[in-house]
Amino acid sequence: MTDNATHFRKMNGLGNDFVVLDARARAIAMDENMVRQIADRDAGVGCDQLIMMVPSSRADVKMRIWNSSGAEVESCGNAARCIADLMIKELGKETVTIDTDGGLLISYAADNGDITVDMGMPKFGWQDIPLAEEFYDTRGIELQIGPIDNPVLHTPSAVNVGNPHAVFWVEDVEAHDLERAGPLLEHHPIFPEGANISLAHVVSRDHIILKVWERGAGLTRAWGTGACAAMVCAVRKDLVDRVATVTLPGGDLTIEWRESDKHILMTGPVAYDFEGDLPVMAAGAAG
Repeated sequence: MTDNATHFRKMNGLGNDFVVLDARARAIAMDENMVRQIADRDAGVGCDQLIMMVPSSRADVKMRIWNSSGAEVESCGNAARCIADLMIKELGKETVTIDTDGGLLISYAADNGDITVDMGMPKFGWQDIPLAEEFYDTRGIELQIGPIDNPVLHTPSAVNVGNPHAVFWVEDVEAHDLERAGPLLEHHPIFPEGANISLAHVVSRDHIILKVWERGAGLTRAWGTGACAAMVCAVRKDLVDRVATVTLPGGDLTIEWRESDKHILMTGPVAYDFEGDLPVMAAGAAG
């Protein structure tokens, strides 16, 4: 690595993959175009999100997050586990704190080597999600796709778990074309800041199957905040108990919505793929 190179780590959580940059000691300039170049799976490194570690005055580290579209977003649960694992190993601490635009996260190593992240409290108020109009009960909002008398998808639950989510309840997550419906729903006028869109099938009181369209990134193999969103919305509808396995295309997460303080605990694996220097096209962003 040369002095001017921008070093990166490639990591993933259940296949939701990230390019991680460490900008704590040296600032790294970044814009939407650079993010798209780095995230490009043909011409760049390739990833779902670009993650940048920067200093924080209130936590061990701050995590900035850009989706592959180039848009900066507030929170990412799978990325939080990856950053937590890096910080636990670097600092030799049992518990670390991560600052995000979606809130302060507390993380620690689980007994089996997985990482647990305390995602904080969900927000259910229509203005906190946010929604463009008032809904008294966000367990089911008026939104549908398809004929008005026989909609294909309808009445999603809405929640903010560091970012906005809409969860549609279905009998089979593969029976719907989320790649087609996702962009329409993500940008629906009811969501002034856009939304992550999930299809959820409740298998039992402790098991949910989930498929997610991520805002600004598209279909993803795993989405930590999506799993948290589906879990708390399912509890609110009395479909599951407070601890459940959420199965995504990339694997399983264990989600607990703790009754004592209403915090969401997400537990799952972290994987290191490889590391290197950014291509010349991106290395010029280092400052």
